[in-house]
Amino acid sequence: MALTFTGVVVDSADPARVADFWAAALGWSGRSSGERGEVIIEPAEGETRYGPPSIVFQPVPEPKSVKNRVHLDLYADDQGAEVTRLETLGARRVDVGQGDGRSFVVLADVEGNEFCVLSEW
Repeated sequence: MALTFTGVVVDSADPARVADFWAAALGWSGRSSGERGEVIIEPAEGETRYGPPSIVFQPVPEPKSVKNRVHLDLYADDQGAEVTRLETLGARRVDVGQGDGRSFVVLADVEGNEFCVLSEW
């Protein structure tokens, strides 16, 4: 038996807002809605070099209160330019204890979900 990774689910107070951020960040235009208020984004054909995972933003009543147990790692050819672009979309730099001199930058999205922008893969 083999498993196939199909996507990630992120709890969100405002799924549409977080989905808008991530769609712009990743350059994805595929979008749909679920029966319980979920917003699903995925790459349309030609928008990614790799497979077609999706990210689902599902509504939950409680706000984020602690550091994520799971986060996304995103590789960038030009890390500085991508970090700047993501900050203009609403991301902010965060300190999760990573220290100085790392090959990654830790950011938080518009609801505070941490993710890393890598300069090495």
